[in-house]
Amino acid sequence: MILSIEQLGVSTKEKQLVHNVSLSIREGEWFALVGQSGSGKSVLSQAVGQMLPANLKASGNIQFMNQNMLTLDRKQMKDIRGKRISYIFQDYHGSFTPFRTIAQHFHEYQKAHGISSREQRKDNAIEALESVGLDASFYKRYAFQLSGGQLQRVSIALALLLSPDLVIADEITTALDSVSSHKILQLLAQKQKDTGCAILFITHDWRHVRRYADRLAVMKEGQIIETGGKHRILDHPRHEYTRQLIKAAPILGSGLRSGLEEEKKHEPTFS
Repeated sequence: MILSIEQLGVSTKEKQLVHNVSLSIREGEWFALVGQSGSGKSVLSQAVGQMLPANLKASGNIQFMNQNMLTLDRKQMKDIRGKRISYIFQDYHGSFTPFRTIAQHFHEYQKAHGISSREQRKDNAIEALESVGLDASFYKRYAFQLSGGQLQRVSIALALLLSPDLVIADEITTALDSVSSHKILQLLAQKQKDTGCAILFITHDWRHVRRYADRLAVMKEGQIIETGGKHRILDHPRHEYTRQLIKAAPILGSGLRSGLEEEKKHEPTFS
């Protein structure tokens, strides 16, 4: 297992947000964490990389590459985040500083992980942009000059730049229209195929789970209530809450079974 979470708890002084959660992710797999807003999905994902707000405290064990993430100091985490574990966020606009170009973001990201040659950083950035369907002209642009879909592609290019072992994608299509969402997830699937990274995919959209996930866990009120292979859960959900979520899924209430002959992971197309 590349990531093994055991008895994870996350709480404020007044309230427990995540209750003794355990789950594991295998190397190279697409693992979906599904649940309604407020179920604790994002809090769990933030705990993995020690990215919780100061008012939240985590307990338990988070084993990543045989290291307990909750015991590492700031310097050790700085070396891991971005290089071994990368995040792609729902608020992709918030990930970019408005007065800095895309080039400056790529340079800063690489300098933080020891790539000292400016020419190498530029070559890496342009290659990364081209890998997500953006030509070299985007290198000198500012974030506000890009569409939502283009900016999310840049986020993916940055997240995968240093070939991390685990990518945590937190509701990354929520702010995009359906066409852009489809293209972004096709792109991420292709990048996963190219690099072999594992993906922890935080979502509430069962259509994306059906198309892309290998295994999944269902979260409710800070607890994992069901976990297993995609086909088993979509075809034979055991928990009433899971059945209700599937039944309520847009356009899929009667057609969410996992016969996926028509739902293969296609090569991404760019416009």
